[in-house]
Amino acid sequence: MVQTPPTQQPATAEPSLPANADCLMNTYLRSPVLFVRGHGVRVQDQTGRSYLDFVGGVAVNVLGHCHPHVVEAIRAQSERLLHVSNLYYNDPQLRLAGELVRHSFADQVFFCNSGAEAVEAAVKLARKWAKQHRPLADGEAAHEILAMEGSFHGRTMGALSATGQPKLQMGFEPLLPGFRHLPYNDLDAVAGSITPRTAAVIVEPIQGEGGVRIPSPGYLTGLRRLCTERNILLIFDEVQTGVGRTGRLFAYQHESASGGAVPDLMTLAKGLGGGLPIGALLATRRAAECFTPGSHASTFGGNPLVCAAALATLDVIHGEGLLPLCHEMGDYLLGRLQVLRSRRSIISEVRGRGLLVGIELLTAGRPIMEACLAEGLLINVTAERVLRLMPPLIVTRHEIDEAIAILDRVLSRTDA
Repeated sequence: MVQTPPTQQPATAEPSLPANADCLMNTYLRSPVLFVRGHGVRVQDQTGRSYLDFVGGVAVNVLGHCHPHVVEAIRAQSERLLHVSNLYYNDPQLRLAGELVRHSFADQVFFCNSGAEAVEAAVKLARKWAKQHRPLADGEAAHEILAMEGSFHGRTMGALSATGQPKLQMGFEPLLPGFRHLPYNDLDAVAGSITPRTAAVIVEPIQGEGGVRIPSPGYLTGLRRLCTERNILLIFDEVQTGVGRTGRLFAYQHESASGGAVPDLMTLAKGLGGGLPIGALLATRRAAECFTPGSHASTFGGNPLVCAAALATLDVIHGEGLLPLCHEMGDYLLGRLQVLRSRRSIISEVRGRGLLVGIELLTAGRPIMEACLAEGLLINVTAERVLRLMPPLIVTRHEIDEAIAILDRVLSRTDA
């Protein structure tokens, strides 16, 4: 069904901060706009002005804002059961676990509330696994985890320690010991760094926060081979790339047709809940069996409401053919951006897969982002100079054309 966009209102004077803004801790560099409703690919502020949303809650709103199937699933579940302890089973959680296992490499799932929590669970499981499978002669066990420079795994202390961006770690030292950071997309660096104390390798199939960096073909397969040969675990962080974002349900599947790039553990969050907070750790049975009752937990993890929303999200992705559509729209978006690059000298590179796209600039990206906001387009900046576009999987060619037109107008003023 074609959605009629709300009437576009002209930009107003410089907005002031909304009421109670000073009650929030200053952890985000927020733009001074207050959003009150959204539908599809568009969101409205308190004045009624409409914006084209190519941020999507940072890859969360894979079906856009307030998809009717997800909204109805939330409504129906809210009338039945909101929460029950994980000391018992609940039906939406069991069904969601079954769907994730059916569509992935995994045998078992642990549910939590965010990507950072999923990474924390992966770190704990990897170290517990190593105590059983990689004991050392001195009575210790392998515990070190190899991570990548430029990576982003979350803001909690364990996930932050795994993150390969020193600027995000400053002020929070000492970090959790036992992490080493290696160049991304460099198999030789990993091969030369594995020691008897190594428990696992953690890597993003595409570095999103690191600037939409896509590894060379064969990199993930090579990591799988190394981890198998050295008897260590391979962890894929698909918090941003998972749930259809790259045109496959999971990004590792682009390189796993022959079984060559399948992880032992995989973290999910963001798009899984269709807008509600949920995280998940997927694992093979060999790895998952190291979690026993009392070894890890999450009070709210996998509660019925968020699992119902996640089931509805997966139902729409599969039922409405959004994975091939993501391929099609992603190719169209990249093609339009390559044409724009040929006309705007400020763009140094365009890269992406599916609907996770980066536009690397020769200058700082935030002024461009702010100018796009003033024109009615929401985009994101990462790695300081990369404009990151993450429209929902339901985006149309018309909406992509509209976004490109806004971006072109903004960049034309910068190029002039």
